[in-house]
Amino acid sequence: MRDLIASLAGCRDTASLRFAIGELCAEFGKVTHIDILTMAEASRRRALCLLRLESEAQESRLMAQLGVGRFGDDVLVIVDLPAGADRPTL
Repeated sequence: MRDLIASLAGCRDTASLRFAIGELCAEFGKVTHIDILTMAEASRRRALCLLRLESEAQESRLMAQLGVGRFGDDVLVIVDLPAGADRPTL
């Protein structure tokens, strides 16, 4: 299932990443909220995707399937981005 998260790494900007996450989560439920924060660490770029689905049960299934966890009340998905993706948000 990590391959599903790795497939998000091809997204070049936050708009395409937002769409791809919506598509990935569709089998578990509708994404009701999503925040995407991009950051750079040395030569690596990442996106922290904080999202919520319609129910906690849907979120639990998503987390179990993808092997991801929570950050506060949100499901946290960390995506490695290609070089040259959106600049980090401040």
